[in-house]
Amino acid sequence: MSGNPLLLHWFLPTGGDGRDPGGVTAVQGRTGAATRRPADIGYLTQVARAAEQSGFHSLLTPVGLGCVDPWILTAALAQHTDRIGFLVAFRAGFASPTLLAQQADAFRRFAGGRLRLNVVTGGDPAEQRAYGDHVDHDGRYARTDEVMGVLRDLLEGRRVDHHGEHLRIDGAQLHEPAVRYPVPLYFGGASPAAEAVAARRADVQLLWGEPPAALAGRIDRLRAAAPELRYGLRLHIISRDTAAEAWAEADRILAGLDPEAVRASQDRFARMDSTGQARMAALHGGSADAAKLEVAPNLWAGIGLVREGAGTALVGSHDEVAQRLHEYRRLGIGEFILSGYPHLEEAYRVGEEVAPRLRALLARARTDAWEGYGDPPVR
Repeated sequence: MSGNPLLLHWFLPTGGDGRDPGGVTAVQGRTGAATRRPADIGYLTQVARAAEQSGFHSLLTPVGLGCVDPWILTAALAQHTDRIGFLVAFRAGFASPTLLAQQADAFRRFAGGRLRLNVVTGGDPAEQRAYGDHVDHDGRYARTDEVMGVLRDLLEGRRVDHHGEHLRIDGAQLHEPAVRYPVPLYFGGASPAAEAVAARRADVQLLWGEPPAALAGRIDRLRAAAPELRYGLRLHIISRDTAAEAWAEADRILAGLDPEAVRASQDRFARMDSTGQARMAALHGGSADAAKLEVAPNLWAGIGLVREGAGTALVGSHDEVAQRLHEYRRLGIGEFILSGYPHLEEAYRVGEEVAPRLRALLARARTDAWEGYGDPPVR
């Protein structure tokens, strides 16, 4: 089992919120049920406070055309919260890493260190072009590698002179950086190019919710290349008092999906050059057949029919969901970035019902390991 402490994070729905899933980072059609609650500062403050009160460690803010700017939003929310941290996503290569380091340093200074960074390379060429970026897949990851190296050096107080394929920086250094507040770098990507960057540069490799057997091989491969790398898992949660209630909610979501929206979303995903998105799509194959959407025990791929990125949810009773999270934890995953629809109510439900059960399972496993004078088996 991972020796790192368990960290549970929550997601900020910066494109709007509702009872149903919809697109996140790109501008696309969204149903009224998915955006009934506008992403204004009042509502997002409610979500942030609910997550804080429910014991979550940080809030992930997505980045993309369909989202409000993460830096501006989180700077505002930091003034309305006391303890919860912010996992701020940014697109590598769209701004100078020197400028990014200045922004991050100011944020950690004024928010008491409540900052983590999610480095996003981007997997949708159409969206990248909307930002003026025309670099190909592997080139984007090579650029990200340079950005992360420069960014870390600057945040840790070092002077940077960097002459790379994508960046040329001379004499960069932060003025009196707040190095007492380390800034972990989170990074996602499933291609060979992405995994190479993760092994060299990341503190935490982010994974999407695939069946445990599929993730185990990836973790084993990364662990061999980077023994100190930590792992986080991005999942949706549909948890209720009984399994029947949870699956009824999944059925309700599925029944409400517009077939045309499913078709258009799948067509768009197929045009992406993201390996991770392709792995998500392969779980359901674009089919809305309810019988085929449970791709592993309690792991439901229905959300990925319309939502890019993380497209799976754990569905079941609170005990079942906690058990499935515990199984992922045994793979070596130490952090979970969770969400549910709507994000306000589900922050309370997951924090009050699932999180205590998961922690109890972890405590019991530690006790059993101590009594047996050894750790439980780790894959």
